[in-house]
Amino acid sequence: MTHSLHHLCGAIIMSLAGPTLAVDAYPARPVRIIVNSAPGALLDVTTRAVAQQMADNLGQPVVVENMAGAAGMLGIRYVKTQKPDGYTILATANTLALAQATKLEPGYDLARDFTGIGMMNKAPLLMVGFSAQPDKTLPQLIAHAKASPGSMSYATAGIGTSTHMAAALFVHQAGIKMLHVPYKGNAGAMPDVLGGRVNMIFDGANSSGPYVQDGKLRAFAVSSPKRLPAFPDIPTLAEQGLPNYSFYVYMGLTAPAGTPTPVVMRLAKALKAAQASDAVRERFRKDSAEAGNMSPEEFTEFLRHDLQRNIKVVADLGIPKE
Repeated sequence: MTHSLHHLCGAIIMSLAGPTLAVDAYPARPVRIIVNSAPGALLDVTTRAVAQQMADNLGQPVVVENMAGAAGMLGIRYVKTQKPDGYTILATANTLALAQATKLEPGYDLARDFTGIGMMNKAPLLMVGFSAQPDKTLPQLIAHAKASPGSMSYATAGIGTSTHMAAALFVHQAGIKMLHVPYKGNAGAMPDVLGGRVNMIFDGANSSGPYVQDGKLRAFAVSSPKRLPAFPDIPTLAEQGLPNYSFYVYMGLTAPAGTPTPVVMRLAKALKAAQASDAVRERFRKDSAEAGNMSPEEFTEFLRHDLQRNIKVVADLGIPKE
C-alpha cells in the first residue's frame, strides 16, 4: 500500500472516530444547569442538591444558574437556543408541559425543542380547605358544587401553574363548576383559604401539612394514586369517586433537541447516581417527594403525554390563555 493510500485511510478512520471520541470525552468541562425559577424556590433547592452529587459522578463541576422570569419561560427559551452538546441543560418542573398549553406565545415547542434526561423527583399535593366549612369529605364537597354550580371557589398560585392544573383536572373529572381565584403564589392564597374566603386549594404536603395537623385546615384528599406514608389517614381522590385522577408536581432535567444520545445517557447515569445518594434522598424525604425512575426515553414520552393532557383540560374547561 502506498504512503498516500495509508494517509488517506488514516484520515478516513480518524474522521469516522472523531464524533465518537468527542462523546467519549464528555464531559470535558463544567456543565451548566439552568433553573427556570428564583433562588430558594423548591426547584432551585432540589436542583442544587442533585447537581452537587452529579458533579461527583461526572468528574466535572455542575454549575446551577437561575433564570426566572416570564412565568418560567425565560429559562426554557434560553436553553432551547443553546448548542445541543450536553453542556447547557434545563431543570424545570411541570412548567415545561404547562406553559405551552396555557400561554398564547410560549416561545418553544416541547416535542421539537427538547429531549428528556430524567425526572429528578415527584411529589403529590394535598387538597385542603377551611376546617370549619360544612363539607367534611370530598364527596360532600362535590355534591355541594353540583347542587350550586359556580357558588364554590378554589385558589391557585396563578393561571397555568401546577396548583391551577391540579385543581382544573379535579373540576374536569368531577364534572363540576367552581370559581377560579388566582393568586401570585400559593403563599399569597393561604390566608384566604385559612379564613374560609375560598373553599379549597391544592398545596404541597410540606407547607399545608402542618396546618392539617393543627386542625386549621381540612384535608379532603391527596392527589397521588396511593396514600402518602406521612399522612396515611388522608384518602386519595382516586378512591373517592375519581378513579383516573393522578397529579404530581414533578421536577426533571431536559436537554436541547439533537443532543447526542450517548451524552444524554451519561447525564441520566449521573442523575441516577445522585438520586441514590444519602444527601439527595434526605432532601426528597423532607419534601414528601420520591425519586423519579424514568429513562430518558420514558421521561421524553411522559412530558409529551403530560402536555397533551394539559391541552385537553385547557380546551375542555375553556381556560383563557394569557
